[in-house]
Amino acid sequence: MTARDARTPRPRTRTPRRTVPRSQGPVVAAVALGGGLGAALRYAVSLRWPAQAGGFPWTTFWVNVAGCAVIGVFLVAVTEAWAAHRLVRPFFGTGVLGAFTTFSAYAVDVQQLIDTGHLRTGLACLAATPLAALAAVSLAAAGTRRVLGRRSAARDGAPGAPGRGDTRGGGPA
Repeated sequence: MTARDARTPRPRTRTPRRTVPRSQGPVVAAVALGGGLGAALRYAVSLRWPAQAGGFPWTTFWVNVAGCAVIGVFLVAVTEAWAAHRLVRPFFGTGVLGAFTTFSAYAVDVQQLIDTGHLRTGLACLAATPLAALAAVSLAAAGTRRVLGRRSAARDGAPGAPGRGDTRGGGPA
């Protein structure tokens, strides 16, 4: 670098503005519509099976566990089994299931249990919900992969696949 280079001012570069590209509009709309549907479903379930004061919040627990199981099935299906429209995942995965399963209700349930002197129930909920939710999503995803693998093997005529007349897999002749 020469002395002249050191004195020459560098051109100012502009930091690009972060904007939502127009192509994201349909995705945002899909998430919003799905979120409205999921939230309405969640609210309807809570009206149908209201939690008892001081008791374990079973409704929130089962909503979150069931929602996580559905997420496990859904994500395996749309990422490993078939190509879905680009708005299906944002609508159903992020929107419907994201609003249906609710971390905020779980957190409020735990806080209210602890604040009202139901420490054991609150701590049980605090531990049981994420453990059951993780187990549900893992088991559902693994089960879906297994079912889809069997269907794929049967369709492709893999040895031992049911319905193809091949008995090398140990099935009945």
